[in-house]
Amino acid sequence: MATRRSRKLLMMVVLLEFTNGVWTLPAPGTVSMDSVNMRHVLRWTQPRASCNSTVLYSVQYQGEFELLIKNGSWINAPECQRIPLTSCDLTFDLGSDSDYSLRVRAQCGSKMSAWAKFPFNRNNITPPVPELRVTAAGDVLLVSVRKFPLTAVTMVTIWRTDEEQQTKDYSMPADQEVLQVAALQEGAVYCVKAKVVLNLDVQSGFTDSHCVSITGPGAPAWKQPTAVTVTVVVMLGLLIGLFWSLVHCRPDSCQKYFQKEPLPSFLIGTVTVWIAIPQQREELSAVTVSRPLLRGGAT
Repeated sequence: MATRRSRKLLMMVVLLEFTNGVWTLPAPGTVSMDSVNMRHVLRWTQPRASCNSTVLYSVQYQGEFELLIKNGSWINAPECQRIPLTSCDLTFDLGSDSDYSLRVRAQCGSKMSAWAKFPFNRNNITPPVPELRVTAAGDVLLVSVRKFPLTAVTMVTIWRTDEEQQTKDYSMPADQEVLQVAALQEGAVYCVKAKVVLNLDVQSGFTDSHCVSITGPGAPAWKQPTAVTVTVVVMLGLLIGLFWSLVHCRPDSCQKYFQKEPLPSFLIGTVTVWIAIPQQREELSAVTVSRPLLRGGAT
């Protein structure tokens, strides 16, 4: 009996020494999560221990599926294995609304620290109010919001100012940059507001209302002043060019453009005109006149 106790005691001492030899590096401290604009970044502080080389860190996470279905297995964060940084972006790794366990450990050469754990659930994070931009192009309303991670959806509400009770809701996935609402009434004023939704229980507040006037289904509003400006510039350029040409035109050059061309020979001939001179006796005298035939003759 005493021999068995001695063996157990010796084994415990060996295991204790082995454990102390393995975990000679302290675990990272002050583990926290920064959730800003729907981005989840795990942060920690460097362990207080001397290390002759760069301290490297590895991060793992475990969701309910890994805990219950996969027998408590852990998943390596792909972008956060043996990194020298004290932060890890887990936005796209924490894609569900379940409870997560996160852990990070340090490594200095062959020395490994114990895991420092941190619980997390994104449902406890309130998403920020989106940044909204609203413009009108003809009879089309263009709504754009700041990009969020792929797990977020932006709900956009639109209404006419004279029909505030009749609103229409539109859903914008995170990968959609612009929402276009066409065939709106010309001359009417439409207002827009939006919010970010993770699920029915987690959503941001609404933005302030942004209102714009619809110009009509013709050319976009920006094209009208642009066309007028281009026309004025072109006409002004033509007038300046014409004035410069007249001022700086040499006489011999200008004469080419303004010289008088002679009449063709077949238009010039001799015409006999009879003129009646009243006397006691009516006599006719013949007068020969040479002039262009274009002017005709008179009797």
